[in-house]
Order: sequence, then C-alpha cells, then structure tokens
Amino acid sequence: MDKMLYIAMNGAQQTMIAQTANSNNLANVTTTGFRADFEQFRSMPVFGNGIPSRVYAMTERPATDYQTGPISPTGRDLDVSIQGEGFIAVQSKGGDEAYTRAGDFKLTPNGQLITGAGLAVIGEGGPISIPPAQKIDIGPDGTISIVPLGEPAQTLAVLDRIKLVKPDLRDVFKGEDGLIRLRTEGVVDVDASVKVASRTLEGSNVNAAGALVNMIELQRQYEMQVKMMKAVDENSAAAARMLQFT
Repeated sequence: MDKMLYIAMNGAQQTMIAQTANSNNLANVTTTGFRADFEQFRSMPVFGNGIPSRVYAMTERPATDYQTGPISPTGRDLDVSIQGEGFIAVQSKGGDEAYTRAGDFKLTPNGQLITGAGLAVIGEGGPISIPPAQKIDIGPDGTISIVPLGEPAQTLAVLDRIKLVKPDLRDVFKGEDGLIRLRTEGVVDVDASVKVASRTLEGSNVNAAGALVNMIELQRQYEMQVKMMKAVDENSAAAARMLQFT
C-alpha cells in the first residue's frame, strides 16, 4: 500500500513541475524573442540497500527550443530582429554578459540603449549610450548611426555597433531569467555573419495551441495520480476494517 501511495504521490508531484514549465511557456506566448522550454518525464530507479525494485518518475528540462519565432514589422527605428541564428549581447541584472533575441530597444533618459526588459545592450566597448539625435538608424550588421541634433538629414555619424554573436547551441543554456549563457566561463566573440533587420521584432516561438493541449494532458495525468492515491486510501481503510473482525 505504502509503495503504491509514494509512487502515485511522486507522479503527481512531477506532473505539477511539468505543468509549471508548460504554464511558463504559455504565459510568455507574447513575450518578444522568448524561447520555449521542453519538458519530459523519465524513469528513475530508486537505489538503496539491495537491488533497485522501484522506479519513480522524474521531470526534467532536457533542452530549449531555439527555433525562430514569427517576425513582424513595427516601423519603429529602435526595433530589430535577428535574421536566422544568433543573439544580441546584453548586460544581465547581475552584471555578467548574457544573450537574448529580444530586440525591442529603447533609450533611458540618460541615453543608454536598453531592451524592453531594462537590460543594457552591449556594443564594441561595453554598454551603448546614444547622445540626443534627430534620427537613429541600425544597419544589418548592428551598426548604429545617428543624425546629430542640428545637423542636415544626410549627415550620418557612426556611433557604435551592437555585439552580435552566434555560439554553438550545445555550449549554451537558458537561465531562469530567460537569458542565454555559456555553460563555461567567458563570453562569446562577435560573429560578423549575424545580421539584423531594423523596424521588425521577433515574437515568442511558443506554440499556443500545443501548450494548451499539453496543459490539458498534464491535468488529466495529475487527476489520474490523485485517483490512485484515493484508491490506496480506500484499500487501506478496507484492510483495516477486515482486521477489526479477525
């Protein structure tokens, strides 16, 4: 009885963990540049004294979906989207260099270029700052050009270049903050092959319909585990009643 109860309880617990990951994907279906997480169950033998005779379920996040999300035109000068593979280098809230696909840039009152999440965009010499300008243009290679205030419209001054990288996806992982980082210490070098398209944004690559279907399936699995725990309780009560009459 106890073994069946623990197995059912473990299954319910792991199903809830998988549901959390799936719900996070669904919650970010409209988040710019979001990358969906995969989740899967696998059997985990319980080791101890003697031969393993019980197998429990374990939920794990084996990988992140790096497929490109839908690209939509915005007409906004500070919006960019990565074309194909690659990432934009940003400074995380912890101060380290990390990578994102979110190109929804904006300027702080001090002129610092940041993402929609408030992370500083990294250029050739560190975080990018842009002085007051009539116009800002971001080229396909990430070069930022401006028309300074008071200057003719044809006067373009090259200011900086966004750090664009293309690491091997086997060498990176997605952190809890949604940013991509190297598995080892260090930073990724600039890759000149990475291109961006200005005035466009990449949406989330989460399949909303698939996530909803997965949510329903996980809910049914959870209910099945709860029914098993209830059956154990009923069997235990029936066994106790039988012992009362012996």
